[in-house]
Formats: sequence, C-alpha cells, structure tokens
Amino acid sequence: MLRRAPLFGGKNRVTFSLPAHEPAGQVSVVGDFNAWEPGRHEMVRRRNGTRSVSVVLPPGEHRFRYLATDGVWLDDDTADFVDAGGSWVRVQPRERR
Repeated sequence: MLRRAPLFGGKNRVTFSLPAHEPAGQVSVVGDFNAWEPGRHEMVRRRNGTRSVSVVLPPGEHRFRYLATDGVWLDDDTADFVDAGGSWVRVQPRERR
C-alpha cells in the first residue's frame, strides 16, 4: 500500500507498506530514487501487523519494486500503474495557497 503526505518545497513523503510476514525475510524498497540499491530503504515491522518505510520524493514519476530475501522481486498492486519493469508512483507538486 502507498500513502502520500505533502511536504514543503514541493516534495512528498511516500510510505510503502506490506504485510509483516509476506514475503518472508527482509524487504527493501528499491527504485530510481535510490539507484536501485538494496537495503537503503529497508522495511521495518510495525505493531499494526505491517512493515513499512517512508521516502521523501520530488514531484514526478518514480519506478520502484520490492526486493525480498533470496532475490524475490515484487510489484505493488496499489501503485499508480505497473508495467513489465515494475511499479510506478506519481508524486504531484504541492499546491500553493
């Protein structure tokens, strides 16, 4: 699941969430925003039965996937869209008032 929260400077905090035990083992969010580097944005188990990590992203479209233990790749069915290369999240600039 993806959640977005607007921040100052046109950026957004995007929170990536998965169930705490599926898939098994460690899971990282990797994407064009972190040079596809495993472990840089590792998901943390939460008391509510999920695991999540938040990443601050600039406006635009960002490709990402989840990478689990043993090289298991997953896409996010709640992403803005999914194609053969992975999941995509769109970050809109914050509206000025």
